[in-house]
Order: sequence, then structure tokens, then C-alpha cells
Amino acid sequence: MLNLDSIDVEEIAAALADQTDYDHRWLVDPRTGEVVFWTSDTGIDGENPVELDELDLIVIDPLPSYVWYQDMVDFAEGISDKAAGRRLSASLQGKGAFRRFRNEVYDHRPELISVWQAVRDARARVRAVQWLVDEGLVEEQAAQRFISDNPEPALP
Repeated sequence: MLNLDSIDVEEIAAALADQTDYDHRWLVDPRTGEVVFWTSDTGIDGENPVELDELDLIVIDPLPSYVWYQDMVDFAEGISDKAAGRRLSASLQGKGAFRRFRNEVYDHRPELISVWQAVRDARARVRAVQWLVDEGLVEEQAAQRFISDNPEPALP
């Protein structure tokens, strides 16, 4: 098992959120917890192509977009400014919801930017730690300690 304090949880969170369609993957070394970036053209060192199955690393598959979408729904429904909540909820309807939600927060509700980022990032870190537990890389007890030490911020 790895020591959770030695793992870049933010980097794992970013990998789990990476929804791009490019030919790349994020991987973690189960011996060290180091996160590396792989592409089919340049491998993990940026120069030498290598097949994924030749590496003794664990692939970090991104979580489905509905997971991240739910964060936006929860935020819109949880804020006390009901008018802002309705506008944010409306932005989530149909295709392009991520872009519209971001535009609504950043262009029309700048007072919500820092709290939205804090909530989004806190949830992403928890997912990263849970992913590490699910992969057998860190102990459940360490994960629970991390989660209790890093609570999600209260909504305004």
C-alpha cells in the first residue's frame, strides 16, 4: 500500500476528469504513486512510443461526464440565491451544459466562482482518493481520514 500523503491527489483528480478525446492516457505507478502521461506517439518519456500493455502501470480511466454534471446540478440546487440557482439549473438543460454552466458562473455570477471551484475541486479530490482505494493502492482508513480532514465547503 502507498502512503496517501506521498500521492498527488490533485493530479489523480485531473486525470479522472480528463474527458478529451485525444489519444492519451494518464497512468499511475503502483509502486510509487507517481502519475505519468502517455501518448501513442511519444510514450511516457515524450520521445519513445510504447504500448500501454508493455507498461507496469495502472491506467486512470476518466470518470463518466454524468459524474461531473451532477456536481453542477448539486451546486445549482444547493446555493441559497434562488434566482442564481434557477439560472444555473436552466444552463444545464441540453447539449452544451458544461459550457453554458461555466459561462453562467464566470460571466454572470463572479461571486460564485471561488465557491464553485472549491466545491468542484473538493469533490474531485474525494473521487481521486476513492479511486486509489478501489485500485488497492491506499488503505480505506487513510482515505477516510483524508475525507474527514478535507470537507466540502458550505454553499453560500
